[in-house]
Amino acid sequence: MSSEVEIGRGKRGRRAYSLDDIALIPARRTRDTEDVNVSWQIDAFHVDVPVMAAPMDSVMSPQTAIEFGRLGGIGVLDLDGLWTRYADPMPLLQEIGELPADSSIARLQQIYSEPIKEELIFERLNEIRQAGVVVSGRLSPQRTQRYWRAVVEAGVDLFVIRGTTVSAEHVSSRAEPLNLKRFIYELDVPVIVGGVATYTAALHLMRTGATGVLVGFGGGAAHSTRQSLGIHAPMATAIADVAAARRDYMDESGGRYVHVIADGSVGKSGSMIKAIACGADAVMLGAALARASEVPGQGWHWGSEATHPEMPRGHRAHVGTVGTLEQILYGPSARDDGHLNFIGALKRTMATTGYSEVKDLQRVEVVVAPYQPA
Repeated sequence: MSSEVEIGRGKRGRRAYSLDDIALIPARRTRDTEDVNVSWQIDAFHVDVPVMAAPMDSVMSPQTAIEFGRLGGIGVLDLDGLWTRYADPMPLLQEIGELPADSSIARLQQIYSEPIKEELIFERLNEIRQAGVVVSGRLSPQRTQRYWRAVVEAGVDLFVIRGTTVSAEHVSSRAEPLNLKRFIYELDVPVIVGGVATYTAALHLMRTGATGVLVGFGGGAAHSTRQSLGIHAPMATAIADVAAARRDYMDESGGRYVHVIADGSVGKSGSMIKAIACGADAVMLGAALARASEVPGQGWHWGSEATHPEMPRGHRAHVGTVGTLEQILYGPSARDDGHLNFIGALKRTMATTGYSEVKDLQRVEVVVAPYQPA
């Protein structure tokens, strides 16, 4: 049955669903929460929880990346961000939190105009490596060709190429674009790349040899991509489409598995769980972790989209503080809004629906049941 609707006589559109539009249905079997396993494996790395911390300056510093790694996740440092532009970005982080709303974007553009320094890339990643956790850093597609060597020489474990939209076939009349397939093939480091939101685009990215793909763009708490560019990807549909591409690519490649990581619109524990139910192997959290008491943003949240010198597609958002990183991941919680104890919620849902492994939760029954979240 077609899911297309008629927008007008000359245009039809496919009906797509957000994570708020769907709900999970328990099956006939339930389990004890102590009997479920929430770990996952990406490339050679066994990770305690299926959560990555988004490479955003409001969330990740070298120290919070280390702390997040010790808590069982993977912290991704933004190598386009303040920590590779300034030897001591702490005064600037304090200033960003105190900026008036009407001038915050202009000042962010000024602050982020400072050039990236390769020696700081090495220093920051080496600091994380010395702590003994998984080392992961992100570059934008535009800066990957220039700085990738510094990232690899620093000893990165997982290389993340993250942009608003990343394609396997970028066309440019001005410069030779990054050839992802050749780049990933020649790079002796696993690469996670995105964002992407369609079956076809995801399939092409998987064919480049990527270890994982990031699903989503323009759906985060600090994004305004839908308002400024008219681009938006309802996440439930996007994840399910990319999961279908993963399935078909496994058949095409003779069994090669590419991890699907939901990146955006996952601000609460219920959204994380529904993202996994739609086919994600893990999630990348931004705003959810920006609410931690020890992160650099101190209750404020922004992404690289807000700092673009010509076309900002995001803003500085106040998300407040709800607890520590450990409380956000593991609780305990005295709130009922899904902002604390993400892993406890995942375990309880798995137990309630009868699944013992995170991967198995992708088989849970899902219904369309739209509601307006509080």
